[in-house]
Amino acid sequence: MKRKPPTEQRIGGVLHTYLKFDPRKFPSPTKPPPDLVSPWINEWMAYGSQRELTEEELARAIRIDPSQFKNFGPSLDRVQAMLEERKQKILATYESHSVQQRAKKRFHKTARRGPRPRDRDRDEYRDAVQQEQIYQLEQLWYKQGDDRGEMARHLVLLMDQLGEKYQVDELAANYEFTGHESMTIPLALEIKEELDRIEELLAQLEQARENAQIGILDLDQLAEQIDPETMQSLEELQRTIDNYVREMAERQGLTKKDGQYHLTPQAFRTFQKKLLGRIFGELQASRSGRHATDLPGEGAVELQQTQPYQFGDSITQMDIPQTFVNALLRRGGGLPVQLKTEDIEVHQTRNQPKCATVVLMDMSGSMRYDGQYINVKRMALAMEGLIRTEFPGDVVKFVEMYTFGKVRTQGEILDLMPKPVTIHDPWVQLKVDMADPDVSESMVHPHFTNIQHALKLARQLLAGQPTANRQIVLITDGLPTAHFEDSMLYLLYPPHPRTEEMTMREGQRCAQDGITINLFLVPSWSQSEEDIRFAYRLCETTRGRVFFTGGKDLDRFVVWDYLQRKREIL
Repeated sequence: MKRKPPTEQRIGGVLHTYLKFDPRKFPSPTKPPPDLVSPWINEWMAYGSQRELTEEELARAIRIDPSQFKNFGPSLDRVQAMLEERKQKILATYESHSVQQRAKKRFHKTARRGPRPRDRDRDEYRDAVQQEQIYQLEQLWYKQGDDRGEMARHLVLLMDQLGEKYQVDELAANYEFTGHESMTIPLALEIKEELDRIEELLAQLEQARENAQIGILDLDQLAEQIDPETMQSLEELQRTIDNYVREMAERQGLTKKDGQYHLTPQAFRTFQKKLLGRIFGELQASRSGRHATDLPGEGAVELQQTQPYQFGDSITQMDIPQTFVNALLRRGGGLPVQLKTEDIEVHQTRNQPKCATVVLMDMSGSMRYDGQYINVKRMALAMEGLIRTEFPGDVVKFVEMYTFGKVRTQGEILDLMPKPVTIHDPWVQLKVDMADPDVSESMVHPHFTNIQHALKLARQLLAGQPTANRQIVLITDGLPTAHFEDSMLYLLYPPHPRTEEMTMREGQRCAQDGITINLFLVPSWSQSEEDIRFAYRLCETTRGRVFFTGGKDLDRFVVWDYLQRKREIL
């Protein structure tokens, strides 16, 4: 086949023209896409319930760079100019003083010409009319006892007219009219509704301008204010942005069904990755290493480096080619090859010990303060993501701590919420036998803090782990207020010495089993010096550690401490 001369060859392929994008402002391929997952999960953590998001809700949550869409700004500017022009035209046409006077006179005229109130209601009626107070007229209406009576119907008419007067006064207060044409009361109410609608649309435009989401605009109302050509251009731009958001959502693990977006495991992993990236990005540069140092020695992972055989080394790690080379070099060649001990080379191995961790998450009533429960859940997700990706041989389990301790799976963490306070007495001393078949947990006040029971569950979970490196991460805001003695549950507030004693006993059992307790004390509105002393006493008696940290930094502190502990173990 005859080839064309180089000058006749076509260079490149098909050139595409992107009519909806500005090529000069097209985002860099390395620029991260807008985060659609994190806003959703953050809201989930705050409210503790998984639900689907509509397109409008997702649009309000995410942030998109508007500069990548051609004519996005000019399109919104044109719409905004039309709305502003319509608003100024109305204000320049009418005046509001006369309609205010008209609404006031109508109300007082109706009040004078109405039926005479009963003697016992006369002063209250006169005061309600003079003060122009709807709630006083409502109280009089309830006193009539007959909602079909003449006076009752008159009061309803007065309340309607007074309500319209309120709206007319609000219209005059919110907008500065400069025209000369007077308004009737019905017209003033229509104009107020239109101006309020324009203000709402202008506010939506400002919000849409920030995150490139036209989906938050009320297009039905907007269509009444702008010309059809501009409306069509806006609808085309909206379809372009919707397609972009839909594509980004699919890439990040959000699926759309019946007009609503659903969260998938892929999206959950994406959130954990972003969370860990933020944590490590906040660490000091000198402490940015994420992997624990490998420890040479007897281990399961074979390294390329070799060393001469020593008594006690496993022969299964022998480097057979190097061993035969050593024997040939020693003898100068020739067969048969006779091996001696000094010829044997063995591979070095890597020893990376496993760790087992149980995280105790305080969800008592006081954890609602300053959203501390959200920080606890964010920390738990960061720990699970770190161990799953960086240390897959490690184990992490979670226990929810309130009046009881409850083992929770990773999938249940987002739904956890601080327990509602169901008893407000300043002095509480209750006990209940949980072995009683007529008693259920739903009958017990849930907002107390039972550190003892949570420590017991953690100790039982760690007992079956085949590693000596076991620890408990206890996150709480203060003293325990509940404990078990056999099957008897005690709820004691203010915190009682007996509860602390039983908690200390369980902590000592953990220490006897070789379990380290790491207590992270977060701030609370009710925290006192005694809460801090308890944290010190628990960690001193169990040879554990106590950390004082702000709740917003909790995830970073716990993750970094875990990494430091891995290095110490190695």
